[in-house]
Amino acid sequence: MSRSDRPVPLVGRFFPSPTAAKVPEVIFLFWVVKILTTAGGEATSDYLRIYGNLKGGAVEVALFLIGLIWQFSTRRYSASAYWFFAYAIAVIGTGVADFLHLDVGLSYLADTLLWAVILAAIFALWYRSQGTLSIHSIVTQRREAYYWATVFATFALGTALGDYTATSLHLGYLSSAILFSVVILVPAFGRWKLGLNGIAAFWMSYVMTRPLGASYADYFSKPRKLSGIGFGDGQTAIAFIAGIVVLVAYLAATRRDVQRPEEAVPPPRAPVPGFETG
Repeated sequence: MSRSDRPVPLVGRFFPSPTAAKVPEVIFLFWVVKILTTAGGEATSDYLRIYGNLKGGAVEVALFLIGLIWQFSTRRYSASAYWFFAYAIAVIGTGVADFLHLDVGLSYLADTLLWAVILAAIFALWYRSQGTLSIHSIVTQRREAYYWATVFATFALGTALGDYTATSLHLGYLSSAILFSVVILVPAFGRWKLGLNGIAAFWMSYVMTRPLGASYADYFSKPRKLSGIGFGDGQTAIAFIAGIVVLVAYLAATRRDVQRPEEAVPPPRAPVPGFETG
């Protein structure tokens, strides 16, 4: 076992090593559930904020810890564990980004730039350590740790970015949602027509799912004076969570999104320099 493939010390001490890929294959339903998760996490965090930073934050941290323990306790991909943890990160990622803006006083632009820098740093460290950012390579604890750190940063970044376009740029939530609905298609077009690297296209689209889902959630939940339709944070959260539960139950039953063994990439013996091309 190379140094870059050894278990993360704290993770390896408490959780078993993976025996297969720990993340789903990217099929159409992956994007649907991902957007529902981002929207549900946004609405849930906004609802919990009425209980204050202490009580609401405690619930967010509890969800995160439950999700982390459940996900890292599995030895192969489990739709229920994976999407619960994704939802928990959506909730706490929203809470952290909102805390930095509302309580610390960062502007939405500064909040966005901060998380963009953090995300870039995680990508750089991940690639330097492992030589790949492919989701088909998430077969070790170290890679899974990098993966979920990336997910956390994308959720916080997307929250701040969605609020920046809707509030600071005065686009409103619906216009922001439409904007990100178009932007998320750009990487797919680049992959289809311009030969964009598949891994780069995936992560570009992945990042955009957050402001896309968050903008739609805010549009449904926020009052009309804030450019929403006033459905309410709690009701919006319940609606999106219901959709998540139905689709995840379907995926868990059919296992349509489980990566085939031949798709999983074994860890290289040493990090590969340069940028991956496929």
